[in-house]
Amino acid sequence: MTRCFASHSRLALLVPATLIFTCMSAAGAFAQMCPDKLYDPSLLEPNKEVSDRLTEKDIPTGQGGFARDYTMNMTEGDQVAIDLSSESFDAIVSLLAEDGSTVAENDDGPDGSTNSLLFARIAKTGTYIIRVRAFGETGVGTFKLKVTRLKPV
Repeated sequence: MTRCFASHSRLALLVPATLIFTCMSAAGAFAQMCPDKLYDPSLLEPNKEVSDRLTEKDIPTGQGGFARDYTMNMTEGDQVAIDLSSESFDAIVSLLAEDGSTVAENDDGPDGSTNSLLFARIAKTGTYIIRVRAFGETGVGTFKLKVTRLKPV
């Protein structure tokens, strides 16, 4: 009787564990098959203004606010001006390298407003991330973003 009970107990534990592992594997496979469901920043075209909206469904920053990412292919030696403006929130713009490191960041523009204007010279050819976010927990709302490639003098 004890041997039969022990055998059934192991089976009772094995079945749920197998189901959990199978479901976790399936979720991982789904994420790999559908990467756009997890993180898929929009591709920016240089010299074109984008009007968009920062929402509570965007990337949590860990500081109570949210961020939205865009990508742009840049070449070594490019000089760019990244202009971010919003009447809804205190805008911060960041330029991130492919490895996620911060290349440059700007909180407030030179005009004394809460808009952001960032100038950067690209040191290495690659795909860069332009991150739009609100200062702290200050909010969500509409914004305009434009990346301009500057011509060298």
